Amino acid sequence: MGHDHGHHHDHSHGVSANADRRYLYTALGLLTAFMIVEVIVGIVAQSLALITDAGHMLTDVGAIGLSLIAMRLAAKPPEGRFTFGLKRAEILSAQANGLVLLLLSIWFLVEGVVRLIEPPRVDGLFVGIVALVGIVINLAATWAMSRANRESLNVEGSYQHILTDLYAFIATAIAGFLIWFTGWYRLDAIAALTVAALMLKSGYGLVRESGRVFLEAAPADLDPDTLQQAMVDVDGVRAVQDLHVWEVTSGMPCLSAEIHVDAGLDCHEIRRSVDAMLHDRFEIVHSTLQTEHIDQASGRVAHHHQDRVVCVFEQTTS
Repeated sequence: MGHDHGHHHDHSHGVSANADRRYLYTALGLLTAFMIVEVIVGIVAQSLALITDAGHMLTDVGAIGLSLIAMRLAAKPPEGRFTFGLKRAEILSAQANGLVLLLLSIWFLVEGVVRLIEPPRVDGLFVGIVALVGIVINLAATWAMSRANRESLNVEGSYQHILTDLYAFIATAIAGFLIWFTGWYRLDAIAALTVAALMLKSGYGLVRESGRVFLEAAPADLDPDTLQQAMVDVDGVRAVQDLHVWEVTSGMPCLSAEIHVDAGLDCHEIRRSVDAMLHDRFEIVHSTLQTEHIDQASGRVAHHHQDRVVCVFEQTTS
């Protein structure tokens, strides 16, 4: 006999979805305004470092916009064939952000090498001053993004864009003032190459983590062997088979497993104990557990019960 037990609460990590959107809109406004200024200054000053920053900032704006759209889609309730809703829209957004970072980093690496070989004249003072303003703008945007829920891979993708851009402005400011003092124009290309390397690292990380979700690998912080042993350690559990653990989206791990218990024991009570342990120790948000009685004499399955348990956990805000 099957039993369905549903428990529904707000699933949050100390920051509401509405608060996340406000922080993202704040960062979006700051970056859009400064990006326009930086493009104009970069063209006038003939600085690849500034144009590189502006190009990356364009991806920041696009990344945040995409993240906001993905958050709207992910908030939609399950409907029709989309039994988990559209929660993986956030993972699609994170992967898109990562791919854009990778492609831009390759382009800037090529352009940086070209300018390293044949450096154009660069107005170092002009570049340095604009980059200092950019540092202030990006510090404000980074602060806003850091207040959002970074456990979401979608939000983390946008945050990595902005953080990399902050590093870019720091490198550009240093290069600009050094060019002004020394007249060594290759520093502009060196700064661009440094930024491109940081973009490559961030992009790879996002593609790797989003790929893990799409391939339904176990969450990075959940070891299946440890999880299985913890289930076996629950009183009354003889064995655990067919264990599967994956993520629908960031912070929403799911699990299915077959639990063997001795004949004569209350399999439903044992199932509830296992589910409580999964909740309290591993924060599993959705579990499907099938319990089977094992004949103690023969060691064979006597009969089974399938229990579907849906738990969306509530976490208190700080």
